[in-house]
Amino acid sequence: MNLSRAALLVLLQPLAVQAAEYRVGPDQQYTRLGDVPWESLEPGDTVFVHARPTPYAEKWVLGRRGTAAAPITVRGVKDAQGNLPVIVGENATTRSQLNYWGEERGILKIGGSNRPADTMPAHLVVENLHLRRARGAFTGRNGASTYLDNAAAIFIEKGEHITIRGCVLEDSGNGLFVANQASNVTVEHSYILGNGNTGSILEHNAYTEALGITYQFNRFGPLCSGCLGNNLKDRSAGSLIRYNWIEGGNRQLDLVDSSSGTLRAAPSYARTFVYGNVLLEPEGAGNRQIVHFGGDSGNTANYRGTLYFFHNTVVSSRTDRTTLLRLSHQNQTAHVTNNVVLVASANGNTLSLTDEAGTLRHGGNWYKPGYVSTFGTLTGAVVDAGGNLTGTDPGFISLAGQDFRLAAASALRSQAVALPAETSSEPVTWQYVKHTAGEPRAQVSPAHIGAYGDASEPGTETPDAGTGTEPDAGTGTPTDAGTTPQPDDAESSGGCAAAGASFAGPLAFAILGILGRRRRNPARGQ
Repeated sequence: MNLSRAALLVLLQPLAVQAAEYRVGPDQQYTRLGDVPWESLEPGDTVFVHARPTPYAEKWVLGRRGTAAAPITVRGVKDAQGNLPVIVGENATTRSQLNYWGEERGILKIGGSNRPADTMPAHLVVENLHLRRARGAFTGRNGASTYLDNAAAIFIEKGEHITIRGCVLEDSGNGLFVANQASNVTVEHSYILGNGNTGSILEHNAYTEALGITYQFNRFGPLCSGCLGNNLKDRSAGSLIRYNWIEGGNRQLDLVDSSSGTLRAAPSYARTFVYGNVLLEPEGAGNRQIVHFGGDSGNTANYRGTLYFFHNTVVSSRTDRTTLLRLSHQNQTAHVTNNVVLVASANGNTLSLTDEAGTLRHGGNWYKPGYVSTFGTLTGAVVDAGGNLTGTDPGFISLAGQDFRLAAASALRSQAVALPAETSSEPVTWQYVKHTAGEPRAQVSPAHIGAYGDASEPGTETPDAGTGTEPDAGTGTPTDAGTTPQPDDAESSGGCAAAGASFAGPLAFAILGILGRRRRNPARGQ
């Protein structure tokens, strides 16, 4: 049924004053982050933080709710050289109108405040910010204070539908910390590096525990010098770790049990998916294990169940021993399928598949000859599911140049085996592009082994919940190196466009065009 002109005007009237823009930086509306009324942001509002030569030494809390159609966004704006705006936690100050607990836990905190009034924050996007040094002193609501050792560049105490995109998180106790009252978190196209504390195993580049978390197209660099934490430590339900570059750490991945009964009761807690990643183990980098899966609390009844580890490229430069995977207990099972696992600087007999416990089923993988099931006593089981290959050279374009795409003569081409049925919801349709970007992966059958196939020809890509060009986080020059999928619960970046989709006719689009220009004037409180 067509809507009349009058009916359209009535329906659209509430949208006339819909969102505000706040611009911070040189020659902008505001000069300081503390000038922004963070405590009163509304759905659709966007805070633009412009890069400047001097970092912003400020910290704040996000404690408001956006909507799926109109998220609240904090967006960095690069300078002419492509540099992100830098925000440092050391000696930072906070807007006096904000009042929140846990100030000593991070530079940007999400959730947990008195002002704004405490709520479950929702539909928040934080993108293109370089946050570093949640260390030393700062000035907060009680005056001079000091960060805790586990302070994070971004600390999410609670919230739902939160996206961290295109950020650099650096030189803090934890780069990213997510507590177990968070849900539906997406971390994408970001660069996380140089975090941790010297001599400590307790802080990591990322330490997360959420009900649903997706990591995609991120670059995880080494932790700080002498820092003993893991690169990505996760206790979540519904963990999806795909298309990332993860280099160094005590372990690249430490996927262990949750302390939350709510998370453990979720059906998604039973299955963890890790695919399409590049995992690099440098010489002398902490634990010889690439991945640890299951739990570390000692309460084995709470440990995670099944890991699906497929189409990853694992390269170890160790000259001693390398272990691909440690399962915590006999109750854990890992399906290890269609991965290339290369010990680049040693013979194949320096690689073991597992450490003792649990059941590891492997098929369609490539190794150097001589690999072993375990270096210790096998109390679990290693099951050869068939199709495993051995050779001396996987046929990368350039091992020395860390170009792990496949040369035309690579033995990995068209050698993959069928994946477990449980992975059907997670097709490998993209691949990582150096750095923090991605491109569609050509779909061939049989598929190629490892994290890389061939790039899809334009116009032949497999649909995957939308595409969009993303920048290379933290570089001096913008890049358009590849298109990237959005998460399954991708939020719209514009409320008007989303609203307009349900209307038809030139009148509706004309009205929406006018409304799109009528935003609240933050200077007048409108």
